[in-house]
Amino acid sequence: MYQTRVMPCLLIRGNGIVKTRKFKDAVYIGDPVNAVRIFSDKEVDEIVVLDIDASKKGFEPNYDLIAEIAGEAFMPMAYGGGIRTIDQVKRLIRSGVEKVVINTASIESVDIITQVAKIFGSQAVVGAVDVKKTLFGAYRVMVSSGTKETRLNLYEHINRLIEAGVGEIFVNNIDRDGLMTGYDLPLLKSISEKVNVPVVACGGAGNTEHLVMAIKEGGASAVAAGSMFVFHGKHKAVLINYSKELVSCNFK
Repeated sequence: MYQTRVMPCLLIRGNGIVKTRKFKDAVYIGDPVNAVRIFSDKEVDEIVVLDIDASKKGFEPNYDLIAEIAGEAFMPMAYGGGIRTIDQVKRLIRSGVEKVVINTASIESVDIITQVAKIFGSQAVVGAVDVKKTLFGAYRVMVSSGTKETRLNLYEHINRLIEAGVGEIFVNNIDRDGLMTGYDLPLLKSISEKVNVPVVACGGAGNTEHLVMAIKEGGASAVAAGSMFVFHGKHKAVLINYSKELVSCNFK
């Protein structure tokens, strides 16, 4: 049994945090360094930072910003975006990142995953899978921040990532991103029943009940959320929030 983790997921564009809906319509939220400082004070379990432009536009990771963010992260921090080489991973680890999240680069080759797992261990590499449903109900694997569709079979791709050495699978449903209506439980369940590594649910969380359902009904081992932790109230005022008493509820 894996320890249940609840983690904010922050999207980076340039030097700021943004929040998207279905991977589009990015709204500026604020300064990532300050946000991570607040989350550190609130003792979050873990934090995920994803640069949504790096892979899509072929950018290098913003090492200076990542190092500054990591300097405020007194919890495990995972970073994803623009990672293509083992040298980049080494630099990120030196900057204070504990895990790297790899998505787009794994489509062409899983060698980067195998290298990271061999050098730093499987716990240091997360296989991210962005999915989108077709009109016929099938799931498509998407890359480059959801802008490009692949022809990969979802479950075969996930097995390939696991065989390459990822320590966990980060599943993000594009159709639910930013809607705060709940996770895709059937998707999570179908994946968690087939794999032997932790599954992290992302995309759709709006309240504590959604987190609990992802664990109890979806079979996820951990839950990530963005909107839930950066917006507050029915008018979605920007407010960095995280109540450990609220989210560290009974997942058993």
